[in-house]
Amino acid sequence: MTSIAVVGAGLGGLTLASVLHAHGVDATVYELDASPTARDQGGMLDIHEESGQAALRAAGRYDRFLAAVHPGGEDMRVMDKHGVVRYQETDDGHGGRPEVQRQDLRRILLDSLPDGMIRWGAKVTGVHAVDGRHELGFADGGTATADVVVGADGAWSMVRSLVSTDVPAYTGVSFVEADLRPSAAGYRATADLVGRGLMFAFADQQGVITHREGDDTVHAYVARRVGPEWLAGIDFTDHDAARSSVLAHFADWDPRLRAVVAEADGALVPRPIHALPVGHRWHRVPGVTLLGDAAHVMSPFAGEGANLAMHDGAQLAMALLAHPDDTEAALAAYERDLFPRAERAADESARNLILCFGPDALADLIAQFAGHHAG
Repeated sequence: MTSIAVVGAGLGGLTLASVLHAHGVDATVYELDASPTARDQGGMLDIHEESGQAALRAAGRYDRFLAAVHPGGEDMRVMDKHGVVRYQETDDGHGGRPEVQRQDLRRILLDSLPDGMIRWGAKVTGVHAVDGRHELGFADGGTATADVVVGADGAWSMVRSLVSTDVPAYTGVSFVEADLRPSAAGYRATADLVGRGLMFAFADQQGVITHREGDDTVHAYVARRVGPEWLAGIDFTDHDAARSSVLAHFADWDPRLRAVVAEADGALVPRPIHALPVGHRWHRVPGVTLLGDAAHVMSPFAGEGANLAMHDGAQLAMALLAHPDDTEAALAAYERDLFPRAERAADESARNLILCFGPDALADLIAQFAGHHAG
């Protein structure tokens, strides 16, 4: 029987393992985190009908997903920097992209796997071809072998180096991530302004993006079109100094938008945005492939990252199941479908980044949303 090693227990790697397990095939997932709760998993995700939801159906987890959906999460507002709402859509419960907390979605996938399938605290430090198989080396000095190695290890994938020399490049946009919790003095005014779901405000090559989480926290990303030296020059271990440095660039923005940083609870987190080249692909390397950000990390301006990762995982699983006696045929079929699909999403993401930080960002974004809604 073909042995499959999945490096990384993110959404893509877990979807691959879950779909395989649902069809009687087990893989071993190696994850460097010590446990499922070792670190924060991030905020809300909109799960698309044609990709993320299709993957959950393939894994037999769709009903569990529906039970975890955040009501009102598909509400959306676009406003100017003065807090004037210029466009909005209301969640009527019939949209194709319901919102769910990332940690809830991860738990739904984790719960589908038997104990022992995930090796927690297993940091893979190297992979080498040995006699037609692959040997994985771990930080603790241990090793394991597998017929197939799947790099599901994120933007800075170690497995990627086996098939590609490309690495992610800075996109020219940086985020600062923050949380405004209901206990903050200015919370209610900001929460009423941004609404129940997703909010975008763009002006002057800057932006504030928020979404409401299940506990009503306003999760925010403050964005700037700027060189990498901006974040590098801020001491994020000094909360007050970091807050002042960020807010200095938003001095003429509405106080309710500034509050996501001014009254943020907990650390401000720097997030420089990187992406692989649009159209990233590789020549077939026996026994190795990639999925998710390892294969096609892109900016978040198409909302496709998690959805593509899950779709990749499900498609790879189905290809392996369709070719049980020919691994190379399975991997080749998967990659033939993967490359154009990822290229389309990466191109959309790159174009949307330019749109959101262009001279007419607000008008262009509203026109785009209105066109999608009309279509």
